Amino acid sequence: MPETIAGITIPDTELVRQATSLVRESTDDTIFHHSRRVFLWGMLKSAARGIEVDPELAYVGGLFHDLGLTPAYATTDRRFELDGAEAARGFLLEHGRSEEEARNVWLAIALHTTPEVPLHLAPEVGVVTLGVETDVLGLDLDEITGAQRAEVVAAHPRPDFKNRILKAFCEGMVHRPDTTFGTMNDDVLAHFDPSFRRKDFVEIIRNNPWPE
Repeated sequence: MPETIAGITIPDTELVRQATSLVRESTDDTIFHHSRRVFLWGMLKSAARGIEVDPELAYVGGLFHDLGLTPAYATTDRRFELDGAEAARGFLLEHGRSEEEARNVWLAIALHTTPEVPLHLAPEVGVVTLGVETDVLGLDLDEITGAQRAEVVAAHPRPDFKNRILKAFCEGMVHRPDTTFGTMNDDVLAHFDPSFRRKDFVEIIRNNPWPE
């Protein structure tokens, strides 16, 4: 029987079961429960805004969005968002989804730390950002009822989540600090490492090799 949380049904499909198994095996409790909440918050907010979203694609987007923070999927030379995006794209293509569908989920994950832009793209792109902004930043919580919030958190608890997710961000990016340039992720490294020095966009422009 399909699982339903706060009125959102988890698709009872082989694709979803395999996605859940893959992410459960690759992540700790903090990332796994966060990822499931991201799917649920995103679907709840999409519904509240009258936006229809493919639930399987939304599920893979939510479940895979932080996979790039894990040792099994993290690279050393690119943004963690891209690691998760590539994993999700390959997973969806292997499970018979179209190139366009896989590309939308790729965009959803690759852009989930880029404010505003995803919400102007396909619903399967925006749904992940809606979920992330809810769970990590607490944005627009009034779109989700108190009863819905309580049911989601009961199913997927968030003990000391603020500190634990910051620690997970740091551990997932500390070995590739240059990949945080131009994103909000450099705030995390600056918080945990007093010796970290952000690249300065203005200085890069002023000191680039053009002669003028």
